Amino acid sequence: MIRKTRLYTPGPTPLLPAAQFAMAAADIHHRTPEFRALFQKVLAQLKVFIGTANDVILFSSSGTGAMEASVSNLTSAGDRVLVLTAGKFGERWVDLTRAFGCQVDVVEVPYGQTFDMAEVKKALRPEHKAVYMQASETSTTATHDVEAVARLVKDTPALLVVDGITGLGTMTFDVDGWGIDILIGGSQKAVMIPPGLAYLSVSEKAWKAMETAKNPRYYFDLRKERKNAAKGESAYTPAVALVAALGAALDYIAGQAGGDLEKGRIALIHNAQVNAAATRAGLVALGFTLFAPSAPGAAATAVAAPEGIDSSDIVKALKARFSLVAANGQGSMKGKILRVAHLGFFDYLDTIAFLGAMEHIAKDTLGLPVEYGKAVAAAQQVYAEAGK
Repeated sequence: MIRKTRLYTPGPTPLLPAAQFAMAAADIHHRTPEFRALFQKVLAQLKVFIGTANDVILFSSSGTGAMEASVSNLTSAGDRVLVLTAGKFGERWVDLTRAFGCQVDVVEVPYGQTFDMAEVKKALRPEHKAVYMQASETSTTATHDVEAVARLVKDTPALLVVDGITGLGTMTFDVDGWGIDILIGGSQKAVMIPPGLAYLSVSEKAWKAMETAKNPRYYFDLRKERKNAAKGESAYTPAVALVAALGAALDYIAGQAGGDLEKGRIALIHNAQVNAAATRAGLVALGFTLFAPSAPGAAATAVAAPEGIDSSDIVKALKARFSLVAANGQGSMKGKILRVAHLGFFDYLDTIAFLGAMEHIAKDTLGLPVEYGKAVAAAQQVYAEAGK
């Protein structure tokens, strides 16, 4: 049987063909009028995609580079910060803030869960310089209530920094209305291009905080990038081909709504949310247990491996039989959960294909009492009720 490789991981995600073509044609120098025009266009598009009037900065790095920038540019050694952590990427905030000498207070909940706002309110102190959190915790597929946290932080001196790397394109944000000071995204997620670009919106409150922040920074200097971006350039050599790909991807998203990027963003979010709901319904119909049932995300879905089964074996079986690449758990969840993505260039038929494959794996590899078509039918019902 012919097998096509299908990528269902929450990053990198499947590549948009138009973006691949744009990369192949991106044989231009970065200090030319042609690239400056492209760079300025992409920065303007990113503001619409994020949904903000704030400046947007683009780095040639993974999303972690933007996370580091949001610590090094906003804090000084000895500053007290609050980190909300519920998974591997929340733990990354803890590590980053400690690496830059911050005094770190932590609100921590178990993997797969989300935060009690009463506990966040109790932990928040006037001396906190910043609050760091995820919107979508990719390691567990749980989402967090950014709006509720923002309400708590908004009337304090603290800055709110949100890792939206898998949240953008799968969740709705009112960046300026809620008062998110920094919102971070990454290229290998909902914008459907390869890893290598990180972007972040920066509020005026955050820019002012940089005037007194003392932590060292060089490559990830936000003020330096802002100054250069005004001229259509980056401070250092940019990933030219990826910038071209990002422009093509944002054009594609706009094209899904008649050329309106804001409406295209809304459609992209709706697509992820419907596919996530359909996937959850299908996996539950097969007998799997959702790992983050109280706060399920649209970027990806996680289910617990059946008793006595290592989720690594499910991942291996999907790849061996169908060339379907799903994600294992991360950190302490490795071997315990299976994760499948919905963000970016996934559509309804991708969801049906995944669930059809899972029916075979559940029956033949895991020995579950599977009735063929049950998972697919559950997903079809969700899709029918959601409309187009």
